[in-house]
Amino acid sequence: MARRLGTIMVEMGILDEESLWKVLEEQKNKGGGELFGKVAVRLKVATEDQVFKALGEQLGMKVVKLSDMSVPTDLLEIVNETMAKSFKVVPVSQHKKDKSITVAMSEPQNPATLDSLRTFLGGVTVKGAIASEADVASAIERFYAGKQESIQDVVKQIEADKGLARFSGRNENTIDLEAIEEMAEAAPVRKLLNMVLLLSIRDKASDIHFEPFEEEYKMRYRVDGVLYELVPPPRHLAPAISSRIKVMSNLDIAERRLPQDGRIELNIGGNSVDIRVSTLPTMFGESVVLRILDRTVVQLDLEKIGMTADTLVRWREVIRKPNGIVLVTGPTSSGKTTTLYATLNELNSVEDKIITTEEPVEYDIEGLIQVPVNPEIGVTFAACLRTILRQDPDKILVGEIRDLETCEIAVQASLTGHIVFSTLHTNDAPSAVTRLRDMGLPTFLITATTEAVLAQRLVRKICVNCRTEFHPSPEIIMELGLTAEEAAAKKFYYGRGCDRCNNTGYKGRMGIYELVVMNETLRDMVVAEVSLDEFREACRKFGMRTLRESGMLAIHAGLATIDDVLRETMIDDL
Repeated sequence: MARRLGTIMVEMGILDEESLWKVLEEQKNKGGGELFGKVAVRLKVATEDQVFKALGEQLGMKVVKLSDMSVPTDLLEIVNETMAKSFKVVPVSQHKKDKSITVAMSEPQNPATLDSLRTFLGGVTVKGAIASEADVASAIERFYAGKQESIQDVVKQIEADKGLARFSGRNENTIDLEAIEEMAEAAPVRKLLNMVLLLSIRDKASDIHFEPFEEEYKMRYRVDGVLYELVPPPRHLAPAISSRIKVMSNLDIAERRLPQDGRIELNIGGNSVDIRVSTLPTMFGESVVLRILDRTVVQLDLEKIGMTADTLVRWREVIRKPNGIVLVTGPTSSGKTTTLYATLNELNSVEDKIITTEEPVEYDIEGLIQVPVNPEIGVTFAACLRTILRQDPDKILVGEIRDLETCEIAVQASLTGHIVFSTLHTNDAPSAVTRLRDMGLPTFLITATTEAVLAQRLVRKICVNCRTEFHPSPEIIMELGLTAEEAAAKKFYYGRGCDRCNNTGYKGRMGIYELVVMNETLRDMVVAEVSLDEFREACRKFGMRTLRESGMLAIHAGLATIDDVLRETMIDDL
């Protein structure tokens, strides 16, 4: 086990015992989140150079001064500008014999950065050296000046590569495994894939699509729910790109007839990014989709997911009930899981045991027992839920209620003193009751256990940097259900497009919500099996704001555009 930095600094005569305890006390008071060396520099009991010297001793790394160095051009091409900026590293040297690369890093305590770099560089050994943050930043600017590359530049390099050109025009099925391995390890292919991955993570994309067609090969990524097309690489690179992704995610590159699932774990700039990989054989080759799960993009905080103040107050009352079922509904990719994670994050305390069963476990939250579902071996939601009840939980999350069996066990859990959170696929909150009835759950159990239903949609947020006020046309005003006088009294906005939002006019997404909190009157109506329209009207009478109404509040607050809200809340017009 590595010796503590403070102990090393005392042994080297940099700190005395009094200074050591002073730094430790300050670190403890700040919650332990700040690194020991940074606290020592801030308190002026040590210089940055002294801290680096001690770090070098602790980690067995050299301390380098980048301002005194020059780096060979070929090394700057191996660790290109996109990689250097993303990982906050600068290549220093390459060993002649084993080809290992040494990079200077300002956060050497994070060994996962070196592992991620090795993944990107095709298994080349990467060693670390220590440099200051300012030194690394200025060296990146200096070394890579005039060497900036775009995806378009890399695609041009690939088109000019004679080694890859020989595969052009050949049927993918006739290319042998050895040739595919050679293509997958080709430097231009690695460079292209690395750039697409890093730019997608930088632009906060949620998915990257690699799609083979008869005449072309498309690359697209999804940002804030919308797909954008990237510069397409040559069609003959399809097997090389899918094979390179398989190598990175430890999948079988020889198997091209069956779907496969894998994952790539990265650490970029101190943030851990989990990438789920899915391959699917199609008529023209393998379609590959990467789902990017980046904890820094997702706000696991109820204050930041878009709920209005009054909805948030009612939601917080509901989630603190001792038992019952609380449902979140909406279509796929409407943010249901994020809302539930944010909810459990708030409820997460030492006094309560929280167990979740999910497919898959998307974000690891400390303090929660999270169980991945695997139907192939019989680990279904229902099977997990039965066992969870024997684990003495206080609060339970079931990823999704899909069938009557899961529904019945969730009801049983709620009747025995647990609060159960889950998701359903329905268009709005009131119709969740109908969905449970359609599944075969008796009406008396629905009324006895259901405490609340939250329906939601995601809309894109207008970029605050280029937000512009405008007056909508009479047709749009009519579609919003407003009179000309009402519209004149309101404000409407859109995003013009700027550098900060990649000229899209949008930056990030937020939820719009529809919350039904059950009461005796609503329960009586469920037992009486009144029509859905009658039930919906009663819900509105008891304080439910519809998705369209929530969207209108977001429009007038200058947070969302009319187009997005109309598109996501079309159900209200039916």
